[in-house]
Parts: sequence; structure tokens; C-alpha cells
Amino acid sequence: MTTTTHGLRVRSGSQAWRAAVELLSSMRFAIALLTIICIASIIGTVLKQHEPANNYVNQFGPFWALLFEKFSLNAVYSAWWFLLILTFLVISTTLCIARSTPKIFADLKVYKESIRAQSLNAFHHKASAVVAGQPEAAAARVGQALAKAGWKVKLQRRETPAGEGWMVAAKAGAANKFGYIAAHSAIVLVCIGGLLDGDLVVRAQTWFNGKTIYKGGGMIADVAPEHRLSMRNPTFRGNLMVAEGTQSSTAILAQSDGVLLQDLPFAVELKKFIVEYYSTGMPKLFASEIVVHDRETGAQTPARVEVNHPFSYKGVEIYQSSFDDGGSSVQLKAVPLVPGGKPFEVEGVIGSSTELNRGDEKMTLEYQALRVINVENLTGQTDSAVDVRKVDLRGAIDARLGAGNKTVTHRELRNVGPSITYRLRDAAGQAREYHNYMLPVDTGDGVAAFLLGVRETPAESFRYLRVPADENASMDTFLRLRADLMDPARRAAAVQRYATRAVDPQRPELAEQLAASAAKALALFAGEGAAASATPRGGLQAIADFMETNVPEAERGRAGEVLVRILNGVLFELVQMGQERVGAKPLDSSEKTQGFMTQAVLSLSDASLYPAPMVFQLVDFKQVQASVFQVARAPGRNIVYLGCLFLILGIFAMLYVRERRLWVWMAPNGDATQATMALSSNRQTLDVDREFDLLKSRLIGAKTGAKE
Repeated sequence: MTTTTHGLRVRSGSQAWRAAVELLSSMRFAIALLTIICIASIIGTVLKQHEPANNYVNQFGPFWALLFEKFSLNAVYSAWWFLLILTFLVISTTLCIARSTPKIFADLKVYKESIRAQSLNAFHHKASAVVAGQPEAAAARVGQALAKAGWKVKLQRRETPAGEGWMVAAKAGAANKFGYIAAHSAIVLVCIGGLLDGDLVVRAQTWFNGKTIYKGGGMIADVAPEHRLSMRNPTFRGNLMVAEGTQSSTAILAQSDGVLLQDLPFAVELKKFIVEYYSTGMPKLFASEIVVHDRETGAQTPARVEVNHPFSYKGVEIYQSSFDDGGSSVQLKAVPLVPGGKPFEVEGVIGSSTELNRGDEKMTLEYQALRVINVENLTGQTDSAVDVRKVDLRGAIDARLGAGNKTVTHRELRNVGPSITYRLRDAAGQAREYHNYMLPVDTGDGVAAFLLGVRETPAESFRYLRVPADENASMDTFLRLRADLMDPARRAAAVQRYATRAVDPQRPELAEQLAASAAKALALFAGEGAAASATPRGGLQAIADFMETNVPEAERGRAGEVLVRILNGVLFELVQMGQERVGAKPLDSSEKTQGFMTQAVLSLSDASLYPAPMVFQLVDFKQVQASVFQVARAPGRNIVYLGCLFLILGIFAMLYVRERRLWVWMAPNGDATQATMALSSNRQTLDVDREFDLLKSRLIGAKTGAKE
């Protein structure tokens, strides 16, 4: 049988109909569809699927995001055109099988014993020899030998001018033909399984059963029935989020333009969520202790669901997908960063929001996320002085052997404690995102600081304001310093105090000059008297702008050192005055205090860039975990497994099973028989050469390696 690429040739109907049937059932059309599916699958693998629209805009820009949405490239496997191509591929491959299968079975029944004896000389593998006995006996002997070797044999008697001749026709390796059918059937089965387990059935219900996509928000219980799928839905795949101590019986099926709700025949109650972490902070294991409540019988079935270990109930598989916050309650303290502000506390639940009033300005505090564990790389600066006498055998071996994911950079991973992420949204709807750590963090410079992160959009990384912590692990000392810096009267008192202590009392004129310079530096640092074009209006940048405008370039280096030294001295006096005012212990002159003051100066300079008038510090929390399950009813799974089995068998049969046909013509030659032998195979390999040499030696006694 010769396989062709053309399709069914319909003899009736219009020319267009016959051309369409021929194209649809042709092998070239099926290969073209399979190529398109492969390209679409590559796109679906490279491009993240079912992401929010804003993510595509931030990553690729508005043009490409609109293009992805228009052609459903952000949801390839549920796109209408992908399902349509799969359907056509099933039809085309089925027609190819229907066209070729009758020819294959007909060919399997044919031994081709009527081949002309002269035609055997045209084969690549041929041999001839004179064998003892008459043709009938010789043919019977050859036939029996082939049958014992697993060949199917048929003998044909022929009359020739020289007498009675016999044709021995044999064949082997018929499974090669079944490999063709199995491989093509595998494509059909896999596609049918994909269609059954995909969105085709769900989309069919939206097309023909009156179901519509839900695009709103609110409680699941309030969603109308036209957005819900029946519990008898034969196939679906959705997500189910359950918080600890609660239960849920409605899965969410994400669609390209909204969601559909799938009612389940049971409710899943989450008793306990278990999560373990690697030293890097990445989850190592997460599992869920659940109880499945049957909605019909009320039976309760306990189970444990882990990653790669699902639980099946009434034909629905429950997979552990991920985890999320289940509504943790948090207590935040508002710490004002501007003069006149008063601290206050606010409580909320992750996922909710609180309205805030600040005079005529209204803001909304949105609680985004609570992270209890934050593992960060806190590697400090390495010492440049290396002891060449040091012998570190283990370090030398580890640097050259071991895991392939090592890096030469030393990493110091440490859990720095809980953090809170929130948004502050103004009356116009504009929002910024903030990420604050609950505890002060020592990043390697010996000064513990509160990290206050902010970013404009989710596509950006957080920028952190580092507020130094005092000896009580609080921001109180820094906040008093900032408030006193904004008070002209307290600044003046600190300047006088600094000038008095820094200058000899016998030289009052130097004290006045120093006080004037200190007042000027402190005013610039506080944001007063800076140039109109200076950005920001305050901090170290304001002092730098002043020097560029008023100090010659040659003198800026020395003048800068003097101003910074004066600034540090006045700010230290400002801190001491604040400590005395609240009855706290004055700061000493230790190295720790110097580190605190250095970080305080930098934080005061950066504080003018902080876009919010207050910081919300995490005070207390009660974590509630939630488990995200994927629930699926997949009747096509077994069909896909069967298709994979057919594909393996088919490929094995086509690659490793050789179809061979053998003919031996026995013609009378006096008292002996002239035997002419030929072999054909669907693949010419060295194995065929060796097999033919063995056969001609055993069957007709021809010399090995001799061909005529």
C-alpha cells in the first residue's frame, strides 16, 4: 500500500463541496493544523496566561496588550479559534484514518502471490540457486520453514511450458500498518480529550444554555443563576479558595472576559493549612487538612491534600494549587511624618479598606497583604583585607564541588519578621502602594532601621525609607528630631546651644558667626530658603544646590565638609534637647550613637521624598491562612491516557517493526528445481541485508553475500 497526501475523492456534489472534502480529509491539511496548534502552544507557554490586563500593559505596553486581548493570546487554550482548530484537526485526522484504514486492511489480506516470476529479478534483494527435489516438495519445505519462523505463507501452483511450478508468497511485520492507524488514532483521542476537558463544554453552555459571563463583584451567594453552572456539568476546571475554619462549595471558572461559577456536589472545609519553608523563604511544602461535606447525604469525609497528591470525590479531583491570606486581622499605628499630626490606631482585615479623614482630605486605606515570614539576603560588606596565611580546605572544596546552582557571592539569609502591604488611595482614585516591616532590620551597617517601602505602580520595585530605631526599638527619637527640625524656635535654640559649646566663651564674635552658619545650614536642610527650582526643597540636596549657587567651585569641597560637620553637630544638639524634654536618657558619644545620627541625617534628607503624610506601622496581627484548590471534573483524562498509549504503540510499531514480503519461485529444472528468491521491505536497513542473507542460505542454499 502506498500512502498519499490527498484526501477523499467524492464523486457527487458540487465542485466546491468535493474540493472541501478532499482538502479536509487530506494529510497535508492535518499537518498544517497540527503545526498551527504547536505554534499556539508555544505562545501559551511563553506568554503567561489569564493574567490581569494591567500586567500585560505594564510588561508589554498598551499596543501589545490590546493585541493579546483581541486575539485571545492571553488565554490561548480557551480561545474560540484554538478550540475550532482542534475540532477541525479531529475531523481531518478521522477522515484520514477512514480513508486509509480500508486500504490497510485490504493490503493485509493480500499475499501478492500472483507476482510474475520475471519481476523478482528487479528487486534489490534477490538470489537464485538450484535445490534438490521437485518444485512442489521444495515449495512445501520452504513454506514450512517460513511458517515456523513466524511468517504467514501462501503457496500458488502454476503451469509453465517446462512443467509445474510453485510460487511461495510470505509476509511478516504486519503490525507496522497497525502502527499507522494507532498513531493517527492517538491524535484524535488526545484532541477529543482536550476538547472535553477544555472550555468547549463550558462555552457551549454559554452559547446554547442561556449562561452568561459574570463581570461584576460582590458576594458569591448574590450571583444570579444565569452565571452559575449546574452540579451535573460533565466537565469543568476551576479554583476554590477556602479560609481556615470555613467551607466553600462554589468554584470560580476564569474566562477571558469574566468568570463563571460552578456549584459543586460537596463543600470543602479547611481544618488546617500546613506550610513549610526552605532557608531561602520559598515554600517547601504546603498541604491542607480538609473535610468534604456531601451536600446530598451530609456525609463528612476527612482528607489531606498536598501538591501532586490530589483527593478525588464523586468524580471531582481536588488539587492543592496555592495558598493565600484568608482574612487576617491587623492592627496598625499611624505615625505622622508632618508637624501637627497625631498618632492613632486603626484595625482592619486583609482585603478590606478603611476610610480616613484628614481635614478636608479624604483617603482610603486598603489592606493588601500580610507576610509573616520575610527571608532577605542581608550580606554585609566584605573585608577587603584577606589573610593569605589562612587555610580553608572545606571552603576551597565547596567552591569547586557540590551543587551546580552555587554562586561565588556569599549570601546571608535571615528572617526579618512580619511585614504589611497597603495602599493609600486619594479622593481622585489615585493610589500608591506601601510595604513596611514590623520590626527594625539591621542591614549590615550596625544600625537597626525601620524599612518603609513605597512604589507608584506594581511594575516598579519598592523604594525604602530607612528610619533608624532608638534604644527602645522605636521610631520615637527620630520622629521627635523631625518635628523639632520643622520648628524654627527649637532650631534656633539648638543652634545657640551648639555655638556656645563649640566656641571659646572668650570669643563671642566667632560664636555669632558659627551660629549664623549653623542656622543657615539647618534652615536649608529643613527646606526653608532653598532655591525655587531645587528638588527636593530640603535635605542634603538643598544644601548642595545652595553651594553650587553661592560657593566658588574650587572652595566647594572644603565648604561642604564644614557645613556637614556643623549640620551634624546642630542635629545632635536637637536630639539631646528632645531627650531632655521627654525625660529620656541623653545620647552618649559612642560609636552606636554616631551610627544612629548618620542614618538619621540620611533619613531626614530622604523623608521629604516620602509621598505620604503618615506611616502605618504594624503593631499586632492575627494570621488566617487560606488554601487555594483546583477542582476539576475531567472525563477526557482517561481518553488522553488511552491516546498516549496508542501513540507509544504506534510509534514503536512504525519505527521498530519492519514490514517484509518474500517470494520464492520454484521452477522445474530436470530432476532438480530452480529457485528464485526476492525480498522487499518498507525500510532498507542493515538488518534487512542480514536477514536476507540468512533466509537465502537456509531456504534455497544460496551463498551468503551473493546477489544476482
